Amino acid sequence: MKNLNVFDWIGLILVVIGGINWGLIGLLNFDLVSTIFGDMTLATRIIYGSVGVSALYLLFMLGNFSKK
Repeated sequence: MKNLNVFDWIGLILVVIGGINWGLIGLLNFDLVSTIFGDMTLATRIIYGSVGVSALYLLFMLGNFSKK
């Protein structure tokens, strides 16, 4: 994992945050992001959007990870 660039690390961190949030929603019906930043505020939308873009980025980069 030493060869990951900054975008790879940011994408991984955001996808992990999104996964933890979805786990909390599924198990406890608790949305941590909305609790911290408010229900669909600009900050919440930016975080959700960033997690979604990160997931797409990692999906497209998946083939490159095996080469690194």
